[in-house]
Amino acid sequence: MGLTAEQIREGLDEVAVREPRIAAVLERAGYPEPRIRPTGYMTLLRTIVGQQVSVAAAASMWRKLEAELGEGFSPSRLLERDFDTLRACGLSRQKQGYARSLCELVESGELDFGSLPADDEEAIAQLTRIKGIGRWSAEIYLLFAEGRQDIWPAGDLAVQKAVGRILGHDEMPKEKVVRELAEAWRPHRGAVAIFAWHTYNMEAI
Repeated sequence: MGLTAEQIREGLDEVAVREPRIAAVLERAGYPEPRIRPTGYMTLLRTIVGQQVSVAAAASMWRKLEAELGEGFSPSRLLERDFDTLRACGLSRQKQGYARSLCELVESGELDFGSLPADDEEAIAQLTRIKGIGRWSAEIYLLFAEGRQDIWPAGDLAVQKAVGRILGHDEMPKEKVVRELAEAWRPHRGAVAIFAWHTYNMEAI
């Protein structure tokens, strides 16, 4: 379960007290809607399927996977299928490697989505053991699925651009700067990230 509307509102209200420029944009843009994804391996598998393809192509691949493996299929069901079967579902060799990495870690018990470490950095380290899952994907999972309140995806270009605009920077700040700027917003950086995406395409900001 991701951050609730109430958690987002409370987090942004607290940050707005410390940062008047966020308060000013919040007044104009309003509060963002929650972004919630299911917990568990399936959410990260969908991330792998959707990497570097269009939304329509990813949806098509997912439908074919479910037709072949069954809705809500287990990791073992995917691991039982050979290369050609998964290729017919649209999965390239690279995507199959990533998907098998995820499913093998879950099947072996090396990765337990029900008991990821409470420490965010340790949880990110566990998730990035999956081939094809980098820091950004791990952060998005922890924010949208687990609702961890202080996740801060500073490497996200939309977050960088939005933070720069909100704070009045002439140029888009780089990841290191965005990470430093957000230190003052702990422990509510997740709410600010969702707010940044919310304002990203707003011309008035």
